Amino acid sequence: MPGGGRCPDCGSADLVDDAHYSQSQLVCSDCGCVVTEGVLTTTFSDEGNLREVTYSRSTGENEQVSRSLQQGLRRVRDLCRVLQLPSTFEDTAVAYYQQAYQHSGIRAARMQKKEVLVGCCVLITCRQHNWPLTMGTICTLLYADLDMFSGTYMQIVKLLGLDVPSLCLTDLVKTYCSSFKLFQASPSVPAKYVEDKEKMLSRTRQLVELADETWLVTGRHPLPVITAAAFLAWQSLQPAARLTCSLARFCKLANVDLPYPAPSRLQELLAVLLRMAEQLAWLQVLKLDKRSVVKHIGDLLQHRHTLIRKAFREGPTEVEAQEKELQGCGQRQGQGKGEVGSGPVDLPEGKRPASPALLLPPCMLKPPKRVCPALPASTVTGDENISDSEIEQYLRTPQEVRDFQRAQAATSNPNPS
Repeated sequence: MPGGGRCPDCGSADLVDDAHYSQSQLVCSDCGCVVTEGVLTTTFSDEGNLREVTYSRSTGENEQVSRSLQQGLRRVRDLCRVLQLPSTFEDTAVAYYQQAYQHSGIRAARMQKKEVLVGCCVLITCRQHNWPLTMGTICTLLYADLDMFSGTYMQIVKLLGLDVPSLCLTDLVKTYCSSFKLFQASPSVPAKYVEDKEKMLSRTRQLVELADETWLVTGRHPLPVITAAAFLAWQSLQPAARLTCSLARFCKLANVDLPYPAPSRLQELLAVLLRMAEQLAWLQVLKLDKRSVVKHIGDLLQHRHTLIRKAFREGPTEVEAQEKELQGCGQRQGQGKGEVGSGPVDLPEGKRPASPALLLPPCMLKPPKRVCPALPASTVTGDENISDSEIEQYLRTPQEVRDFQRAQAATSNPNPS
């Protein structure tokens, strides 16, 4: 035998394979002792030491793919074909699933988490190839819980040590808005509500970029912001027929769910647009509100960089520049008082115009209210008796100590009357 084993009975090294039965047996040719019997598969070291091992610890178990892994790989390929991804994406997602499945924590997880793992591997592959795909889309296809999906996604990224870039916001706008049912006439969508896809995507991108420049996107989920921007873009393209349509009805016509914070993001975007409209001379006389400013979104977006700088100040350098500009205006007005009122802003003499607001995130402009804990009610009134053992703690100077000793002596030895 190549392993150099010996018979345990007689010690002979003359061992032969007996193939007369369905399973080969290792038999000593000198004494006829059966050395090994009924061994299905063994490891290389065990073959050399003539020791039997169970099938779960043998080389055959390592070569066989488990049924759970086969089902997961099949689901990964099916999801890639449903999303019409390239074949290279499919191979990468399958490789990530196999790597993740080798970890004991993933292999022993519940079937629900393994199903979510399928979507995580596909999403990671799409993010690495800059393919616009949202987490919500995969959760909808897999009927998965969003919280479990996001937790598993972060776990796999950390477990495999992957570098996953974040999805570009403009690409997300195109992916999300392309699913709207507003680009073709249908019985459920009136003709006045049908809009050109390219025009709406272009204006939605501009509004999302405006929201990003004014801190409305940072630290927040992007879909509510995109929903609010798409609604304003859709209204501004034909304001006469669409101003009466609400955000909830717009989402119903587009056949998308209305995210919970979307109305708040809509109000914040309208507030920014109003601040920008105050800087345009031909819009100052119109006294716009959050409803009528939608008609002028095209003009505001055309000059948005200049209007943002005028409507908001970003730091002390801009404040100093504005003060110098105001001082220069005051000197020019002092030289020619007869021309008072000819400037862009007519203000009483000696009164300065209001400085623009700081460009800060909403969480700093309107911080959440903190509940102050109620102070515990004090039970000390000041009339409590002080024991002799505690009174020494209240004595500070030698004079107080002497006075206390005299008082103690007077109370202990009262003078007879």
